[in-house]
Amino acid sequence: MYLLGYDIGSSSVKASIVEAQTGACIATAFYPKEEMPIKAVQTGWAEQDPEMWWTNLKLATKQVLSQSGIKPADIRAIGISYQMHGLVIVDKDQKVLRPSIIWCDSRAVSIGEKAFNEIGGKHCLEHLLNSPGNFTASKLKWVRDNEPQVFDKIYKMMLPGDYIAMKLTGVINSTISGLSEGMLWNFKNNKLADFLLNHYGIRKDMIPDLVPTFSEQGKVTASAAEELGLAAGTVVAYRAGDQPNNALSLNVLNPGEIAATAGTSGVVYGVSELVKYDPQSRVNTFAHVNYTEKQNRLGVLLCVNGTGILNSWMKKNIIPSGTSYEDMNRMASEIPVGSEGITILPFGNGAERLLGNKNIGAVINGLNFNMHNRNHLIRAGQEGIVFSFKYGLDVMQETGIKPAVIRAGHANMFLSEIFRNTLANISGATIELYDTDGSQGAAKGAGVGAGVYKSFEEAFSSLKKLAVIEPDKAQQGATLNAYEAWKKVLVKNIS
Repeated sequence: MYLLGYDIGSSSVKASIVEAQTGACIATAFYPKEEMPIKAVQTGWAEQDPEMWWTNLKLATKQVLSQSGIKPADIRAIGISYQMHGLVIVDKDQKVLRPSIIWCDSRAVSIGEKAFNEIGGKHCLEHLLNSPGNFTASKLKWVRDNEPQVFDKIYKMMLPGDYIAMKLTGVINSTISGLSEGMLWNFKNNKLADFLLNHYGIRKDMIPDLVPTFSEQGKVTASAAEELGLAAGTVVAYRAGDQPNNALSLNVLNPGEIAATAGTSGVVYGVSELVKYDPQSRVNTFAHVNYTEKQNRLGVLLCVNGTGILNSWMKKNIIPSGTSYEDMNRMASEIPVGSEGITILPFGNGAERLLGNKNIGAVINGLNFNMHNRNHLIRAGQEGIVFSFKYGLDVMQETGIKPAVIRAGHANMFLSEIFRNTLANISGATIELYDTDGSQGAAKGAGVGAGVYKSFEEAFSSLKKLAVIEPDKAQQGATLNAYEAWKKVLVKNIS
């Protein structure tokens, strides 16, 4: 028996097949091999065609089926992880009406701020646990205000994972966890956030019906099965945003546990049972995958838009062609902590919630033409990303999240020794790296939803710890000094 997991990112779509009994990943593939394009019609905008996700999902599916050699009928269930906060809108024929306004799009910032002030900050924070901000509901309001001819045709609005589930099953639904990330769930009253919908002039019937995060959410249709090479009737049994799902994949489910990622964007995600929030919404609180009306499991999320994208930008634009990320890490290791005076602010990928939704852009400070080279820039970039995490971790502590251990997959920026050592030294936390990723986590989530696993403990009993990084006391002083210098540059740029 096997489980299939999808991870729908903004860079690529990944698919993995997991053997249910052993938990082993027997095949994995991603498409495209180069990053998917993000269209920016105006500064601060970011859009993608949902059909592009589906096209790449088909390619990834066919490759993992070919790699594994298994029979499609032996796949018991499918799980979906997806890029959070995006907006997909369709008509009654399930046709997409416009490109998806994705997570790093900043156009709705002022809409969310206006709603926060008009509804009242206390009311928003007590019911949504956040400001309406630049989240999915505010993006839908932007469509209403700016594209009324499109808005009038809307049958349902969806998150990116809901769209993929619709393509697989022909059914449109969502989850409480999903609605919470779009500012569409009222935590205080455990119902749809109709007060915000009413304020925005959005019909309640545009919101999909709800299904549990772990449940039989629909079955693969005959037409989708033909497109994908899957068996018709295969159950879709799990769905979650990429950061709650990443936490699931690392078995981060209980209060006090923390997960981190550092791909295109960077995230620290802590689980809490306390209904607390940041009054400034610099970090955000959502329903975790195991949240229920009877069990408070809230995910406190710190997101930095500009992390791995800074590293990839350097690779494309500063580093000689043919240089690998491993080469870049070796080049950076030749430079001491603090990058000999260079500081880089990595905020070049849209408005940052951590900075009060300001879009300050990336900044290189202290560059000296007579002493600095590209190696300094690589190290300063990695340190800048870590320091942005530290800045956010200080905010998270105000909500009761105090990291002692941070779990992460052995991937992306965590492949860099400099990155993970710097994070351990500046946070004081132990870093644990595991052999897993979002698509594998989604597959195991599907196993829970389909009843293949009786518990989370059973689902993640095979999780393999690859490395443990402890803080280096000898380096902590220099790292803290470098962080303080970085923070001075940040304060200057946001004041």
